[in-house]
Amino acid sequence: MGWNTYNHFGCSIDEDLIVGAAQAMINNGLDKLGYEYVIMDDCWQAPARDPSTNAPLPDPQKFPNGIKSLADKIHSMGLKFGLYSDAGLFTCGGRFGSLGLEEIDAQTYASWGVDYLKYDNCYNEGRAGTPQISFERYNNMSQALNATGRPILYSMCNWGEDGPWNFAVTIANSWHCAMARIIDFAAPVGQKAGPGRWNDLDMLEIGNGGMNTDEYITHFTMWSLLKSPLILGNDVTNMTNETLTIITNDALISVNQDSAGSPANRIWKQSASGGGDLSLWQGSLANNPNTQTVDILMSDAFIDQGSVYQAQPYELFDLWQKNSTGSWGKSIGTVQGKIPNVEIGPHQTKLQETLNVATNLLETERRNINDKLMLKVKLDITHILDLDNDDPSVEKALNSWMKDTHSSVLGRAAMVFARYHHLEVIPVFQQAQHGNIKRENIPPKRFMTRCALENIILATT
Repeated sequence: MGWNTYNHFGCSIDEDLIVGAAQAMINNGLDKLGYEYVIMDDCWQAPARDPSTNAPLPDPQKFPNGIKSLADKIHSMGLKFGLYSDAGLFTCGGRFGSLGLEEIDAQTYASWGVDYLKYDNCYNEGRAGTPQISFERYNNMSQALNATGRPILYSMCNWGEDGPWNFAVTIANSWHCAMARIIDFAAPVGQKAGPGRWNDLDMLEIGNGGMNTDEYITHFTMWSLLKSPLILGNDVTNMTNETLTIITNDALISVNQDSAGSPANRIWKQSASGGGDLSLWQGSLANNPNTQTVDILMSDAFIDQGSVYQAQPYELFDLWQKNSTGSWGKSIGTVQGKIPNVEIGPHQTKLQETLNVATNLLETERRNINDKLMLKVKLDITHILDLDNDDPSVEKALNSWMKDTHSSVLGRAAMVFARYHHLEVIPVFQQAQHGNIKRENIPPKRFMTRCALENIILATT
């Protein structure tokens, strides 16, 4: 990420302009967002090389203090310095190129403190036309840069000629894919890019005119999704609020700078009514750019258990938090229907356990019931269960038990007893509520369960 002189200033550059732009980047906070390279493009060169060594020289009128002095100023601001040359006899602006002089140029750039080299494709003497020919020409500079021992990011700008995504991966950090329809051109070659090697869609034009706001947003969005280097090409010393807002969208910058380095893939493209086309793009990230907030639906959490489970209230326990006793599993509240507003940060995992509230209440109540009271309930229940189905005293005994056990504690105790004895539950409550259970329709061993359930209902509503 950085800024380049060419799109806005062309050959009208000098030392003051470069330093002023670097200061503007800092004043606007661009450096904190990752814009770190200040790249001086074409037309910095003197009319000729050093006549004795063939070393490159800067234009003495534009850069009276030399390139090393300029690079030092940029470095003192905490930024990095980039330079331009060409894999041909001349640059696109008609200055001397580096073809055949790669070693002396690379050594000179390193001595100046250059951190980035943009390497163009003009006047290449016809040394193009096959991937092998282009590879050899650009590999010469790659080898020369590596031999200096200084880390210099190598950006090939061969306009997509001879398919650089197939051969540049091993010799360069990025390769330009500039064409009339850049996005269409880049769509099928996303898999060639990755960490440290990028499909470079060329400098950004945001703020240079010729596009409306939506088009500028599309421009920045697609460069970000396709993981192109984000090299600003506007006048950073004089930006509108619109331009600054677009180029400082830290969410999109996070997507662009994601460590996976995986460009988005075009899923489909189709013609749109009225002209133009629509397309759908999809990509993956190593890091979600921000903390994500989601609602977890119980219909998803209990997808196999059915609607009854999904509708119940649950107490929620975070298994990565400790409770007041120091044990893992802190209660973080009761939920029903969904677990709302669960926040998940980058690389974060949350594990939460649910416990049915009704079951939990019964277990808690069971632990707190007086032993004698529990014993009385058990005896009463046992008496009822032991009654023969034809015994005329069944209804009387059951009604008596109902009247004596209308407290919530006794009712819950009875329910606990029923659960632990695996008694069948049949929801026939209306008759039980009024004490009018029909012996002939209900087996005696189900009386207690119905009565206990009815007591629970009465006690909690």
